[in-house]
Amino acid sequence: MSGLTDTERAGCKKIMKLMSKGDLLSLSDTVTNKVIVVEDEREAMQTIMSFTKNAEEFLRRKKVQRDLIFKYLAKEGVVMPPNSEKHQLVKRTLQLWLPGKGMDDENCLGETDETKQRPADTATNMKDEDGGHLMVLGQQFCQWFFQLLNSQNLSLGQQPQDWGPQHFWPDVKLRLLARAGSEQIEEFLGAELVSMRLQALMREERLILMPNLEPHGLRVLASPHGLVLVAVAGTIHRDSACLGIFEQIFGLIRSPIEKKCWKIKFVKLKIIGQDVLGGTEIVAPALTYNSTELQLLCSS
Repeated sequence: MSGLTDTERAGCKKIMKLMSKGDLLSLSDTVTNKVIVVEDEREAMQTIMSFTKNAEEFLRRKKVQRDLIFKYLAKEGVVMPPNSEKHQLVKRTLQLWLPGKGMDDENCLGETDETKQRPADTATNMKDEDGGHLMVLGQQFCQWFFQLLNSQNLSLGQQPQDWGPQHFWPDVKLRLLARAGSEQIEEFLGAELVSMRLQALMREERLILMPNLEPHGLRVLASPHGLVLVAVAGTIHRDSACLGIFEQIFGLIRSPIEKKCWKIKFVKLKIIGQDVLGGTEIVAPALTYNSTELQLLCSS
């Protein structure tokens, strides 16, 4: 008899959908001691969940590989260092599956009350509590933005979320600097072009951006004129490979119509490839922008 909650069953099913047919059938044989013979993946999933005592037992199975759990967490918008060991990923997944912490059904994408997006006409919907908790606002924005952007990578096998120009101001500017062998700079103006270029990073190049929301990877400043600047560092991935690091700066301005709605005024994205880094191990990148540079951007 399965001891899995509905949330755990939904999560286990998502992980099993990432497995090959051979591994899935083999796992079914393992949990049933080959007493039950299954014919297809759907039957194998049902059998595995029926014979699994608890979520931890499932996650620690050899066939539930580290890279599968890492990819699953990325799809759910959970940031983990790329060199995380399997036991760390298991622990974080179990936390995600606690009541009230994660998904409740198949269609939930790991949103929280603070980061959940309202219908298409509302851009970045973030709570700005009394007292202006800037760091909390920055964390909520990054969780919302990168989960939304990463969902545009169709190789993840999930339904893309509501990406589009509605999340940007009409005159938004994007500056993209990439260092991977040679240095390339691209600049775009306007919500439609900026939205399309960022989406192309995910859809055409199949990238995943994983922000580092620890204090050394995230800074948030506010100007007296209403601009909030969010600067974040992180790692860039394709499938299970780490390709390099990034630093991204956002300028956010609150909508005058809806006070809890923020839109993106400018984006500066710097990408540094693994080859430029000289093969150094990437754990949790730190911001290289100093406070003076960020304050100048905030006041400009």
